[in-house]
Amino acid sequence: MASLPQTNRSLFFRYRRPRTVVHLNIADFAVAVERRVDHRLKDYPIIIAPEGSARAVIYDMSEEAFRAGVRKQMPLQNAIRCCPDAIILPPHPDRYEMAMTDILREVLPYSPLIEPGDMDGHLFIDITGTSRLFGPPVDVAWRMYQVIKKNLCFAPVWSVSPNKLVSKVASRLVKPNGEYIVGEGEEAAFLAPLPLYLLPGMERDDLLKFRELNLGFVHQAAGLTNDQLSVIFGKRAGFVFDTVRGIDVSAVLSADQKPPKIIADHGFGNDTNEVDVVERVLYQLVEKIGLTLRKTGKAARLLAIVLDHSDGVRRVRQMSVSPPSANDMSLFKTARSVLYMAWTRRVRLRHIRLICENPVFPPAQMDLFPDPVLQKEERLIKAMDHIRNRFGQDMIHMGRALAS
Repeated sequence: MASLPQTNRSLFFRYRRPRTVVHLNIADFAVAVERRVDHRLKDYPIIIAPEGSARAVIYDMSEEAFRAGVRKQMPLQNAIRCCPDAIILPPHPDRYEMAMTDILREVLPYSPLIEPGDMDGHLFIDITGTSRLFGPPVDVAWRMYQVIKKNLCFAPVWSVSPNKLVSKVASRLVKPNGEYIVGEGEEAAFLAPLPLYLLPGMERDDLLKFRELNLGFVHQAAGLTNDQLSVIFGKRAGFVFDTVRGIDVSAVLSADQKPPKIIADHGFGNDTNEVDVVERVLYQLVEKIGLTLRKTGKAARLLAIVLDHSDGVRRVRQMSVSPPSANDMSLFKTARSVLYMAWTRRVRLRHIRLICENPVFPPAQMDLFPDPVLQKEERLIKAMDHIRNRFGQDMIHMGRALAS
């Protein structure tokens, strides 16, 4: 969720137009789709996981399986021990994509600003300013629920609030069935009694830092000033300050306006925890992203890494690139730092993904005293791009990207 600089926050809230954001959440979406296809699955514990793989992890599970201890990304063998009576089905991404398309079609008449999740049954709908057409926001949300239930046989949880952050938390409180309405100006009071782990965007490291201070609830964290949070969280202080107060100015994007990102990933044939192997693969991923950035004339300002361990645990970390860059060597320094932020377990790695979020145009102003080392790196990368464009991508490599 986006946050505002402290100096601009008061002006924003003085002149902004009140917003209304609806959040629809079809609990256990993949299971709901499978039950719509086969009604005999209703009320049975369902586990969705790839078939025929010894290392399969849980894609989704029903509420019955969840109560038995099954969790997403859990190894399938462990899940079966938790819930031996479960019916195991393979994932059908085509079905889930089609179901999301059907849901979008049902709610599109109410607003063009609909931000869907990634085939997971989540949607944010901004209905700000539509009261004259469709009536009060709560009535609009109720009609969306009714039309989806009638036409598609889904029963989504729904919530209404002034922003995406609060709407998402409200939906979490009433999952798997129910609705919640949070009015304008009630955001902070609504969040105050809740545990911090319910807040979207709160990472595990954030919660650990709060725990060290014996803080576990939102109202306790909201008692800290921005300066105090800066000591604890550094650059994330602004985000934490806004989040615990229910402040979220991020816009609801239309379905065709997802934030741009460049993704490169690698699956290890044999799970590994060898530093040299992982760093070599990471540099190869950096080269792919760097090449795409340079071709589009963009620069990375934020890199994120997703690590999947062999036991099904996933770790995600990110870091800003300052200044924004498309230089492979500069990007690798940041990517390497993010890698070791995420890679804190001894369990072997199965898969690594590098993500460049929201690439930007490079800074227009040239440095008054340019770094000669950086200039040399830029010339080298430009020469390598020229060779690859003329003779092929495999004609020249950096030594650190080659297997020893």
